[in-house]
Amino acid sequence: MKRFFQAYSLVVVLLLFNGCKQNETIQLSSPDASKKIMFLQGENQNDISFSVFYNNQEVIQTSVLELLSEELNFSGKVLVEKVENTSNSSKWTSRFSELSTIPDHYNQIKIYLTQGEAKLNIIARAYNEGVAFAYEVPEQNNIKDIGLSENIHYNFSEDYPVWSTPKREKGVLTAQGEYKKKSITALQKGAERPLLIEISDSIKIALAEAQLVDYARLSFTKGHASKYSIVSSLDGKTGEQKQDTITGAVIAERKIKGTKVNKTLPFQSPWRVVMMGESYGELLENNYIIQNLNPPSAIDDSWVEPGKVLRETTLTTKGGFAAIDFVASHNMQYVYFDAGWYGNEMDNASNATTVTLDPKRSKGPFDIEAICKYAKEKGVKVMLYINRRALEGKVDEVFPTLKKWGVSGVKYGFVRVGDQDATAWMHEAVKKAAKYNLVIDIHDEYRPTGFSRTYPNLLTQEGIRGDEETVPNQHTLITMFTRMLAGAADNTVCYYNKRVDRMGSHASQLAKTVCIFSPLQFLYWYDKAPAAPIKKDGLWGNTNTIGNEPELEFFSNVPTTWDETKVLVAEIGELGVIARKSGADWFVGGINGTTEREVQVDFEFLEPDTKYTAKVYTDDETVKTRTQVKIETIQITNTSKLNIKLNSNNGFAVQIIKK
Repeated sequence: MKRFFQAYSLVVVLLLFNGCKQNETIQLSSPDASKKIMFLQGENQNDISFSVFYNNQEVIQTSVLELLSEELNFSGKVLVEKVENTSNSSKWTSRFSELSTIPDHYNQIKIYLTQGEAKLNIIARAYNEGVAFAYEVPEQNNIKDIGLSENIHYNFSEDYPVWSTPKREKGVLTAQGEYKKKSITALQKGAERPLLIEISDSIKIALAEAQLVDYARLSFTKGHASKYSIVSSLDGKTGEQKQDTITGAVIAERKIKGTKVNKTLPFQSPWRVVMMGESYGELLENNYIIQNLNPPSAIDDSWVEPGKVLRETTLTTKGGFAAIDFVASHNMQYVYFDAGWYGNEMDNASNATTVTLDPKRSKGPFDIEAICKYAKEKGVKVMLYINRRALEGKVDEVFPTLKKWGVSGVKYGFVRVGDQDATAWMHEAVKKAAKYNLVIDIHDEYRPTGFSRTYPNLLTQEGIRGDEETVPNQHTLITMFTRMLAGAADNTVCYYNKRVDRMGSHASQLAKTVCIFSPLQFLYWYDKAPAAPIKKDGLWGNTNTIGNEPELEFFSNVPTTWDETKVLVAEIGELGVIARKSGADWFVGGINGTTEREVQVDFEFLEPDTKYTAKVYTDDETVKTRTQVKIETIQITNTSKLNIKLNSNNGFAVQIIKK
C-alpha cells in the first residue's frame, strides 16, 4: 500500500512539472488499486474524455462530458493547467444507516483546465467501492451567473443488459415504476438512478448520482455517441404541475430545449458515480459510497429517532389513542396520521396550520394536541402527512405550528421532483424541518443521493415500487439490488391485507423489514390497532385488525438501523438473503421468487466459539393461524448451516440471539 501511494505521487509530480500542456493521460486509482478512472486519453483534444477500469478491464470505454452554456463557451481545445492530488483515510459513525461505522477511504485528483474560452475544474475520487467525478465552474470573465446543460456520453464495448425503470412520459411513475431487464440499445428515455449494468458474471456496475441538492436531476437514455452508448442528461423545467390524484404521477410537459440549471459562480455539480463490484450483493453492501460523497452532518442529530411506524387512518382521537397504545406495547416508536386531517389535500387552499377534517376521510373528532400529549406520556412520537401543496411557500408557518402541537415528524406527499427548483425547495424544506426537530419521510418520486448524511432528520423516502403497488416477490428481488443501491426506501410493509397472498407470503413480509432498509419502517400499512374504530369508507383498501399471531414478535424485535450488513445470497429477481447485525444480535431475511428451491443459510458470519439461539420463521400451511407462519427455535454456532425449503413466492426470517 505504501509503495502504491509513492508511485502515484510521482506520476502527479511529473504531470505538474510538465504543465500537462500536451494533454497527457491523467489517471486516478483507488486505494486498493482495483478501480481506476482515466481522463483525457481520447484522440479528440476538444473533448473532456474519461474511461473507467475495474481490475484493469475497461468497463466504460472512452466517454465524454459535454457542457453547454450561452454565457460560457465550452468548446474548443482542452488544455490542462495544473493537477492537484489528495487522499483520505477515515471513517465516520451513524445511528441511521446500514453500517454503524462507515469507511471513507479514497484518492482524489483535481484537474484545472480550460476548454475553449472557459475555465473548468474536474474533481475525481477513486474509492475501493467505485469512482466518481464532479465539475467545478470557477469565477471568470466578470460573469456572475450562467445557465447550463449537461450531457455525459457513456460508451461501452457490448450491448450489455441493464435494469431500467419505465420510459419517462406524462402520467407514468418512473422512480416508483417496474424494473425490466433490457439491452443498452433498447434503453428508453428517463431511466432512473442508479442504473445497474451487467458487464459480466463477475463485474456489475451502476451509474448513479450523489449530493443532488440544488441542481436538476439526471436520468439515462439510449445514446448515439457510439454503437453501444448511454447518455445522461438533466431534467428541464416544468410549468404548473398537475398530478394524478391517486398515483401522484406528473401530468405536465417538461422543457426539452434550453438550459437546465442556473447557477452563481463559482459552483460544483453533483457527483456522477460509477459503483463497481463483483456481484449484486457487493454493490449493495458498498452503497455507502453515495453518502460518502456528501458532507458530514450539519446538525446536532441527537434528537433524531429512527423506528417503526403504525399508520392510523380513522383520523379520530379514539383511533389515535388506540394506535398509541398498540405502538407503546409492541416496541414501535411512531404513530402516523395520513391525509385528510387539514382538509382536501388536493386543494391548494387547505391549511396545514389548522385541523380541518376532510369529510370524505373522517367525521372526527380529531384533537391533535391531545393525541400528542398522550403519545408523549406513552413514550411514542407522532407523524403527520402533508401534501406539498400545503407546504410550498408555507413551511415557515406550518413547522412552528407542528412543533407547538408536539408533532415529531412529517411525511411530504405528492412532491415535485426533477427540475432545479423542485430539488432546491425539497432540500431547503428538510433543512428547515431540522430547526423544529422534525424527522422527514419524502414520498412519491423522490430518490436519495446521500443528503441524509448531512441532514439525518431525512430518515427515509419512497421512490420505490413498494407494497402499495401489490408488488410480487420477484420484483422485490429486483428492487433489492437496483433501487436499494441509492439508499433507504419506505416500502410500506403490509401484513394482513389480502394483497399479501398475491405478492408472496407472510414470512416474506417479515423478511422485508431486513431486506428493504429504511430507518422508518411502516408496518401493518392497511391494518388497524385492535381498539381503533372500524373505517368503512373504502379509501384505504382491505383493512383488517392486527391480531396476536406469535410471529408478530419478529416485528416487535427487529430494529430499523444496523451495525453491520452482509448479503448472503443475491440472485436478482430470483432469491435474496440478507443478514444484518444490531448490537450482539443478528436478523436474517430471505425472499424467494417463483421457483421452488432449497436454501442453505451458512452462519459463518457469526463470532467463532460462541453459542447463539436462533428463532426461524417460515411459511407452513399446516399452521392453524390466519398467517400460517411456523416458528422453530434452534441452537447454532458460526459453523452451523440451516437448510430451508422454500415454495414459490415464500420467504423466511431469523432472529439470532447471542447467549
